[in-house]
Amino acid sequence: MPIITVHPAAVRVVAPPGRTIVESLRLAGWRSRYACRRGGCGTCKAPLLRGRVTYEQPLAESVLTAAERSAGLCLPCRAVPVDDIVIAQGEHSLRPILASSPCPPRPPFPEE
Repeated sequence: MPIITVHPAAVRVVAPPGRTIVESLRLAGWRSRYACRRGGCGTCKAPLLRGRVTYEQPLAESVLTAAERSAGLCLPCRAVPVDDIVIAQGEHSLRPILASSPCPPRPPFPEE
């Protein structure tokens, strides 16, 4: 299975067969930048620094132009990794879905 590496966070996740970049990140507990999750808005557009992706359905030219594809951009909400890939996301665009932090101690219950 392909490995997805996200920079600058250096997060690495496995891409299950047929899963998009966004789906793979979510399955591994990460939330990336997206809005529609169907390739219609372009919010998730990101540089593909290394590797290859495929799209199971055609993309609208208005969302990801041929020039943008040639420049190395991809739509992670629709892109399925073919092999190991590296994508770039902004510094704050990747975060844990459920950030767990220790809960403060509970005060004792008042005596009844």
